[in-house]
Amino acid sequence: MEFRRIHDLPPYVFATVDALKRELRHEGRDVIDLGFGNPDIPSPAVAVDKLCEAARRPVNHRYSASRGLPNLRAAVCERYASAFGVELDPDQHVVSTIGAKEGLAHLMWVLLEPGDVAVVPSPSYPIHLVAPRLAGGTVVHAFDGDIEEAVLAAEPPPRVVIVSFPHNPTTRCATPELMQRLVDLAREREFILVHDFAYADIAFDGHKPPSILAADGALECAVELYSLTKSFSMAGWRMGFTLGRADVVAALAKLKSYLDYGTFQPIQIASIVALREAGEYPAEVCAIYEHRRDTLISGLVRAGWDVEPPCGTMFVWAPIPEPFADEGSLEFALRLARDAEVAVSPGIGFGEGGDGHVRFALVENEQRILQATRSIRRLLHGAHVGAPSDAEPT
Repeated sequence: MEFRRIHDLPPYVFATVDALKRELRHEGRDVIDLGFGNPDIPSPAVAVDKLCEAARRPVNHRYSASRGLPNLRAAVCERYASAFGVELDPDQHVVSTIGAKEGLAHLMWVLLEPGDVAVVPSPSYPIHLVAPRLAGGTVVHAFDGDIEEAVLAAEPPPRVVIVSFPHNPTTRCATPELMQRLVDLAREREFILVHDFAYADIAFDGHKPPSILAADGALECAVELYSLTKSFSMAGWRMGFTLGRADVVAALAKLKSYLDYGTFQPIQIASIVALREAGEYPAEVCAIYEHRRDTLISGLVRAGWDVEPPCGTMFVWAPIPEPFADEGSLEFALRLARDAEVAVSPGIGFGEGGDGHVRFALVENEQRILQATRSIRRLLHGAHVGAPSDAEPT
């Protein structure tokens, strides 16, 4: 049987590295996994306690509302007002989603039909590239993040433009001025601007990521995906939101009413508590990632691998060092796993523009990250890259 909707999807190259990692671990080797961006930091204790309490109540075992509990939608609007200076109506501007990834995929079903164009940066998080195709749309790649140029060159003109700042995997960050230019362009060219704000609260060195919805006129043309996954370290809870332009939110809510009954109600209740009673938790999570970032960057520098520190996300986007640059990102990632016992994500898995890089995820503690950089240093030193010192930081 031919599965036509998924037939032309690219192979999931991350599985190749994961298979080698599992094979090496089966052999007894200690592979440090900095590949999959799966947060290891615990969820807020107050939310866990509330989840347990709510789960014990039989009334919460029934179907919930796919749009999200009214208090949940109100709580995320409160979060937006306090954290991003954006005023939203919980009855018009918000629908809860089963994580931002599900929200984006179903949002594309609402916005795109066969023949419609979506402009997407390349490299990008895989669902950004795949979701428009699953909806029948045509993807136009914006290489090097030049969204404005790609929009102006696209033919036919785009119906949707997907952006994400801080960006996974490149870690590129945005200014309010860039967000305003994108909103102005969306209003002028009459497309829907979709901003994946997954790393809204994970930024370093004084950078404060702006919400697209803070730009003038954004509610006329933009929607934003927000999630508790990274900010509150609640990855497995699958609690996300689509916020913004009212008719788009309503259309997504209508589609979801046919597809699901929303996230398990105790999770929604616990998420209300997280938003209202653990508002400082994202800053604690961010500080942990910043320390891990600094540990990884300094360790790579000692290894002779110069990498620019990211201003946001829980990742480091690293150009493949000489003399391995010609190998491509998949082969180099396999080499790191096999010869340095460090698993990373190959850049090619994020689209055509990613093959010259690998992505490190900051999902291990600082001691494990130091161990990883020591192993990388031995590999690179053996290949005569740089002249690293054997000294370790105190």
